[in-house]
Amino acid sequence: MALPDSFLDELVARNDIVDVVSDYVSLTKRSGNNLFGLCPFHSEKTPSFSVSSEKQIYHCFGCGKGGGVINFIMEIENLPFMDAVSFLAKRAGMQVPDNDTPETVRNRRARLLELNRDAAKFFYSNFKKPWGQPAIEYLNKRQISFEMVKRFGLGVAPNEWNSLTDEMLKKGYTQSELVDGGLSKRGRNGGLYDTFRNRLIFPVIDVRGSVIGFSGRILDDGEPKYLNSPDTPVFQKSRNLFGLNLAKRTKRGMLILVEGNVDVVSLHQAGFDCAVASLGTALTPEQARLMSRYTQNVVICYDNDGAGQKAAQRAIGIFEKTGITVKVLRISDAKDPDEYIKKFGGERFSLLLEKSENHVEYRLLSLKSKYNLENDDERIEFLHEATEMLATLPSAIERDIYGAKVAEYAGVSKEAVALEVRRNIRKSIATQKKKQEKRDMSPHLTVQPADKSIRYENVQSAVAEEGVIRILMRDPEFVNQVSLSEEDFTSPFLGKVYGIIRQRFLEGDSVSSAVVTAQLKPEEASQLTLILQRPISTSNVERELSDYINRINDEKLKASSGGDLLAARERLLRKKGLGD
Repeated sequence: MALPDSFLDELVARNDIVDVVSDYVSLTKRSGNNLFGLCPFHSEKTPSFSVSSEKQIYHCFGCGKGGGVINFIMEIENLPFMDAVSFLAKRAGMQVPDNDTPETVRNRRARLLELNRDAAKFFYSNFKKPWGQPAIEYLNKRQISFEMVKRFGLGVAPNEWNSLTDEMLKKGYTQSELVDGGLSKRGRNGGLYDTFRNRLIFPVIDVRGSVIGFSGRILDDGEPKYLNSPDTPVFQKSRNLFGLNLAKRTKRGMLILVEGNVDVVSLHQAGFDCAVASLGTALTPEQARLMSRYTQNVVICYDNDGAGQKAAQRAIGIFEKTGITVKVLRISDAKDPDEYIKKFGGERFSLLLEKSENHVEYRLLSLKSKYNLENDDERIEFLHEATEMLATLPSAIERDIYGAKVAEYAGVSKEAVALEVRRNIRKSIATQKKKQEKRDMSPHLTVQPADKSIRYENVQSAVAEEGVIRILMRDPEFVNQVSLSEEDFTSPFLGKVYGIIRQRFLEGDSVSSAVVTAQLKPEEASQLTLILQRPISTSNVERELSDYINRINDEKLKASSGGDLLAARERLLRKKGLGD
């Protein structure tokens, strides 16, 4: 939806970034005109999260995230742009402008949510029809009660090609809406067919109670076994969790992360109302941050096989960066939590939960199981890998305690293990120092954006392009002195920013950091915020701007002449009639 610039300007003005961020982060340390606090997007002990009241932007010097107040709400609340705008509008007592055009993003999103809700009702109603019988038989086999069916809103997709499609078209939804919502697909002849067929349906409901997508489990031996909605304007698999809408209300003080939807339902049925699952993908940093909004304690309870252990190891690393306390539940005599509860009951599972290992113990025991410690060569390999892992622990006490366990496992002295851990720490520090020296010796590496999607092809020109952006963001009136087009920028990202600044200034709108970053992708907003942190020479801004423009033009000439700048200048002069 193209919101009026005047509305966005007022929205930003009425939501001071310091006030908004302070609802989530304790900002106490001042440095110049900035406030600092612990970053809410990654784990840290020393505040590196900066908020500028003057520029109305935030930037973390640790993880690189940054932007304006709208970007902050999008990131911290896991919201798309329009929902973040609505969130801030409500906070400021403002009304988001209505637009009756059906093609607007806001209306499109609302229509897709209505479509999902009606689709969920359709799937649920199929339990009462003949084609619902296979799903009922499957639920009975898995010992899932109808109370759980209602609680999670489960449903059935008939083994037909277009039952849902036809029903939703009758309700007035368009073919485009059905495709955009991921509920229908187009065939080779242009007709539509249902995405979900012959499946037990698990609606994916977000923390605000909206049905945003679906996950379907096949009811026969077909493939794929599980099928999830594709990413849509209202659903991104990497940013949502199945069952969190219910688990967020748990009183257990933790969340249990499992692999499958059925595991979630079974655990809730057994009284463990804190279970959630990722949606057909490995755990993502976005999902970990989402969980951190509701708990600081997570127990990973993945399947008891090689793939499950590997996934748990990866998830541990992701959770560590969020500051969440992680434990891992080892299941024996069952392949997954659902099977364990059915065999031994909820009370036994509760006892197992209490004995879950912290992530260090889990990793060490996993390492131990890889090697035959009776064999000297394998014992040495175990010690190498274990001491490397211990060297990454931030606490000397942890290193000492777990170092003693490693020594016991391998049958060596604690002193030998401690010595090897210290050697690995020194090695890691030396490696980081070399990397930093390499970056210091190669300035272009420090200029390059961290996100590969916006990397600079011509660093020399991009440095000058950044300089133009910095000056125009501070003094937009210099736009009239810049005879450049977006196409003159070698970086499409910087050209896009320049175009936004130029258009807003020429149309008489404000050119604030918060409003400009709100029109960018998250990685672009973070990079622009970083650019704006760099200093501007105040002695002669016009001369500095002119130098930047000349450098951009020189790089353009150089590119057109195969790198020979002098030859390109001579040709340009002859063309103007100024040559010999």
